[in-house]
Amino acid sequence: MAWAEVPVDTEPRAAGAVLLTGIPGSGKSTVAAALAARFAASAHIEVDALQELIVSGGRWPSPDGDEEADRQIFLRARNACLLADSFVAAGFLPVIDDVVVRRAHLDFYRATLTAGPLHCVILAPGAATARERNLARDKTLTTDWSFLETPMRDELADEKIWIDSANLTVAETVDAVLSATGLTPAGP
Repeated sequence: MAWAEVPVDTEPRAAGAVLLTGIPGSGKSTVAAALAARFAASAHIEVDALQELIVSGGRWPSPDGDEEADRQIFLRARNACLLADSFVAAGFLPVIDDVVVRRAHLDFYRATLTAGPLHCVILAPGAATARERNLARDKTLTTDWSFLETPMRDELADEKIWIDSANLTVAETVDAVLSATGLTPAGP
């Protein structure tokens, strides 16, 4: 078979995508990687890594408000959706992790990801636990983002899947995500 004839997309496609969200320090990246590892074909899309692809002109979110940084939040979400759609078509379950605390941001994900259902899971260990976890990890943030807990709870209160992971291990949190989404992993 020639290289030009190698199919990229497969049947069956993956059963949609998972968006793991929560405030910084809630465990998104750790849980996303562990969740993806439960499936025989999956991908972990860490949205912070997409931001890091910007070599010049990149702007990280700021609590002071920055119009360009806000625009880039949606740029990286769009790129996460493009990757996720591609992975779904190729039979890989994409697990996206991103800080999504505003309704407009979540609605953007839902409108932009087109390859299948988006299972939104909010990790909510509480602001104090997230702050403690942030201080104990290698990727320590210089800004305390725990104040995002309030707008997240206000704007996303009607979302169906909230997991209080404050007293759960990573494996227990993954089990809770699987139970809440109805996704069934086929191990590697």
